[in-house]
Amino acid sequence: MSPAFGKCYDPAGAMHGIPTFPWRFAPDGYATRRQLRARGLRPGGQPVAAQVMRRSRRRKAGVSLAYLYRIDRALPVRPMTAGKRAALAKAMTARRTCPKCLTDAGYCIPTSLGMCPACAFPDEQRTA
Repeated sequence: MSPAFGKCYDPAGAMHGIPTFPWRFAPDGYATRRQLRARGLRPGGQPVAAQVMRRSRRRKAGVSLAYLYRIDRALPVRPMTAGKRAALAKAMTARRTCPKCLTDAGYCIPTSLGMCPACAFPDEQRTA
């Protein structure tokens, strides 16, 4: 067993406090939040059941973690209500509308500019 694999394999949870498995070696019955969402489920308030770990050069700690939840304890995703759908549509409209010229840009306006590119760079638009 490689040293990296050995540090990540702790099914009893003695070293890390919760059962820990190497990346892609989690047993059946566990899933991450994204995997639950793809199945139409949510954690539903249950605590983290286990974690998967892998080495990472990008992270300061040197490892990357993903928490796992039990699939059998997961609950179905709450259905979208009419009020929530209307609120999301209003929020997306606000993200697409330029505050300077008040036009719908057709895409989400970059937050770095704070306005549509035509308003942010008017000189470049005239020369083109």
